[in-house]
Order: sequence, then structure tokens, then C-alpha cells
Amino acid sequence: MVLSLETIQSMFKHLHWANQRILETLQIGEENKQANKLFSHILHAEHVWFTRLKGADSSHLPIWAEASIESCVEMVKQNHHNYAEFLSTLSNTGLDQLVSYKNSKGTEFHHSIRDILTHVALHGQYHRGQINQLLRAADLEPINVDYITFRR
Repeated sequence: MVLSLETIQSMFKHLHWANQRILETLQIGEENKQANKLFSHILHAEHVWFTRLKGADSSHLPIWAEASIESCVEMVKQNHHNYAEFLSTLSNTGLDQLVSYKNSKGTEFHHSIRDILTHVALHGQYHRGQINQLLRAADLEPINVDYITFRR
């Protein structure tokens, strides 16, 4: 299955919407250290992948560093801006361009922009599910971040 640019753009609108919903909940609720750590990871990973998409070295960037809720607010804004701008310059054929990057262990990989963007969108959803599990364990209501809810 090959995702179109329109589908990927919709996935990133959903990503931002879902990040906003998680952020709002984490801002008003009692501190949940593990949920904050997972949310920080989502945002750091989005930044790392954006850096790789731009062809820059990401080896120095944190991936599991904890960030304050205030820092998360800024990262959500910056990541949204970066990806919205990046996606606005792409075409369907541009999605097939290969990006070379090194992971945190220094191993080099080559993936299409399409695959990287798909990964970023799905990676965050995976960890938002983990955050919801932690919220439920703390007797809090999980946040509905389902794509179909976003589309409604």
C-alpha cells in the first residue's frame, strides 16, 4: 500500500490534534512522570526525524530526555510548524525521495520520505496509547485520540 501525500498530510493534522489533546490533559492533571516521559519522547522523536528529513545530523539530539510540560508546549508548536511547512513543499513524487541518516547507534539507513513520515505518524499514536494506559491505571479517563474521532 502506498500512501498519498493527501493521506500523509491528514495523518499529520491528526498527529498535531492528538498531541494537543494529550498536552491539555497532562497540563491540567496531576503529574504522571511516566506519561510525561512518554510524551516528551514522542516530541523529541518527531524533532529527530524532522532533522533527518532535512538532511542534518541528529546523533546529538535527545530521544528519551524528559521535558517539562512548558517545554512540551513549545515542542508541540515547533514540531507542528516544521512538519506543516515541510509537507507544504512536497509532491507525491517527492515522497519517494530517499533520505540517508544514521540512527543513535551510528548505523546508516536509507528510507523514503513517505516511509519516514508514515513512521512518525504511527510512532506517536503507539506511545499515546501507552499514555492512555497509564492514565487509566491512575483512575483517570483516557483521552480519545482515535483518527475517526479527529475526522468527525
